[in-house]
Amino acid sequence: MIQGGFEVTAPAERMKMMRDRRRVMGFREVRLTLPDARSPSVRQRVATEVGRLRRACEDEALSWIEAVSEFDESGGFAKK
Repeated sequence: MIQGGFEVTAPAERMKMMRDRRRVMGFREVRLTLPDARSPSVRQRVATEVGRLRRACEDEALSWIEAVSEFDESGGFAKK
């Protein structure tokens, strides 16, 4: 397509070229579909689910997360 005297690549082709460049650099495109937190129905559903959480189970999960987070730093262990 010619625009303003310059040849312009179609948007779909530009996206393909960008994906190809990123793939060569070791990246992969990932698309996510998430619930819209602005939606009243989603907010109600989240509030209902949060209300069902059991403190003991959540404490156990947080303890596990803290234990494995020691491996987040490069070199194997986080400094405390």
